Amino acid sequence: MKYKRILLKLSGEALMGERQYGIDPERLAEYAKDIKTITDKGVEVAIVIGGGNIFRGVAGASKGMDRVQGDYMGMLATVINGLALQGALEDAEIPTRLQTAIKINEVAEPFIRRRAMRHLEKGRVVIFGGGTGNPYFTTDSAAVLRAIEIEADVILKGTRVDGIYNTDPEKDEKAVKFNNISFDDVLRKGLKVMDTTAFTLSQENNLPIIVFDMNKKGNLLKVVSGEKIGTEVNI
Repeated sequence: MKYKRILLKLSGEALMGERQYGIDPERLAEYAKDIKTITDKGVEVAIVIGGGNIFRGVAGASKGMDRVQGDYMGMLATVINGLALQGALEDAEIPTRLQTAIKINEVAEPFIRRRAMRHLEKGRVVIFGGGTGNPYFTTDSAAVLRAIEIEADVILKGTRVDGIYNTDPEKDEKAVKFNNISFDDVLRKGLKVMDTTAFTLSQENNLPIIVFDMNKKGNLLKVVSGEKIGTEVNI
């Protein structure tokens, strides 16, 4: 395996499958099988998951809701998704721990860096819920922050498209895919990989990002093995 320790970033929308909202148990089971293929090979896996399939703070704020309240609701949505993914992983016989940035002791451990790293060393998957625990910060920012803290080798951003394009490939048939691109070029071209705060944090800490299609079976193993899948953003 090319990477020993990874941070997998999943969007909340990815858990919807073919649904309009909520969580698709079949999609969860598919993800669990894919993750098992790499944990069986000794790869240490941490996961950050969004909450957009349940609630998005920015959307609530646009309709008159207090932004801070909305963001805290979004954090709780990520915890719900984390619990669902934890259940799917444990059904696949993968030992899993859920840690949250906001304390919910009855359902999850609080985030403690040393404990998280110890779980990873013991072969457990660690899911980080609750974002950063602060409003105005996205789960992309949480993913980069946690990846740096646990000393991950790479951030793998699982999406429904197979990489980074110069325009939206779902809207433009002539969109051109990048196999490799630098942080500076992403910023110069105005490409949307992550929000600017998260992206800059990753750049400053020399943490590469790979964007790939998580919904294609076997892609996760290929990426971790070092195959040229998706788009790699590096220095």
